[in-house]
Amino acid sequence: MYSQNLPTYNPRRVAKIILLILAGGVVPAIVASCARQERPGDTRDRSSIKIGYFGDLSGPTFNFGQSAKNGAIMGADEINQGGGINGRKIDIVIEDDEGSPELAATVINKLTRQDKVIALIAGGASGSSLAAGPNAQSAKVPMISPSSTNPAVTQIGDYVFRACFIDPFQGEVMAKFSYNSLQARTAAIMLDFNSPYSRDLTEFFELSFTKLGGRVISKQSYTQGDSDFKGQLSSIGAARPDVIYLPGYYGDIAVIAKQARQLGITQPLLGGDGWDAPELWQLAGDSINGSYISNHYSAEDPSPAIQKFVKDYKLHWGNLTPDAHAALAYDAMRFLAEAIQRAGTTEGGKLRDALAQTRNFSGVTGIISMDSERNAVKSAVILKLQDGSYIYQETIKPEAAVSAAKASPSASPSPKKSRKK
Repeated sequence: MYSQNLPTYNPRRVAKIILLILAGGVVPAIVASCARQERPGDTRDRSSIKIGYFGDLSGPTFNFGQSAKNGAIMGADEINQGGGINGRKIDIVIEDDEGSPELAATVINKLTRQDKVIALIAGGASGSSLAAGPNAQSAKVPMISPSSTNPAVTQIGDYVFRACFIDPFQGEVMAKFSYNSLQARTAAIMLDFNSPYSRDLTEFFELSFTKLGGRVISKQSYTQGDSDFKGQLSSIGAARPDVIYLPGYYGDIAVIAKQARQLGITQPLLGGDGWDAPELWQLAGDSINGSYISNHYSAEDPSPAIQKFVKDYKLHWGNLTPDAHAALAYDAMRFLAEAIQRAGTTEGGKLRDALAQTRNFSGVTGIISMDSERNAVKSAVILKLQDGSYIYQETIKPEAAVSAAKASPSASPSPKKSRKK
């Protein structure tokens, strides 16, 4: 309801306007439009569906946030072009948490209380998701983290979901690859002590590597943003491990890799999905050649669905190749939309239930089914970094998913393919 000033009534002017309208054939269109609007029984909600997105768009891991934002927007654009969700279009409300957990907790309050979003996609690291999750839970607004792999994220409450595998599996994947494929028997670890992501990967890599028969012979730590790592690296070099595990984020990894090579350390460097950013190559150059990472998907997978996604993403975003963060956020938006459609409502509790009931959703990063902890049980791929390329090595499935994968296999990357960044 609103008010505004109206012009004085003039019979002659009104008559002229009516004649002009009739001459233009506008009346039939208006009548038809009114008839559609007043059709008996048509009470469908035509308002937009507000979905919140928050992530690091300008901080130390800005590439993660930007890529995830791009993936979420592309997913929403495709849904809107297809008619929306039950006839309603998606409207994404975007907030920058600058990579700060404290700010993430603040922006999520704005999105839920002021912007009244019905769901959230968290495009940040585990630390930000852990800080923001309790506010989503208390507001009873479902939150999906595309790429936060820390197990504690979904343990916050039953309104918190994720679209990726978790750190226990990712740490185990690299331990198995190191021991079985690289024949490593000793390892060193260098972790970001203040990062939940880095601490968890360290714990599960060490646990799995030791269980297989390997030994961790040196463990060093740093804090994100440090610039001199020569002391820690000298200790690692003196221990002479077979491999060095660096479960951190690309900005620090680039500096660590350069300094390691300058000190004459030649052992393979190993990492996780936190390395996956175009800036890694720009910052690290040849120093990361011969390194290996665990990741969520390969852009070189020949699967028609993945190749269509890569092609569409490049058209959408100026020939950029989608990294794992873009693909995961794209999947998160799509399976959120599918849950809204199944729920038939955007009401928080019913939407939460629909998300929890997601089974065998075919995403570009694999088949998504929510387990009892609202985690997606999925495979991981191992990629070798060489001359600006990500060269596929192998796919490693979680033990619990092997039989399920045989029943509903998702596309796996083809061998000896590479991805230019």
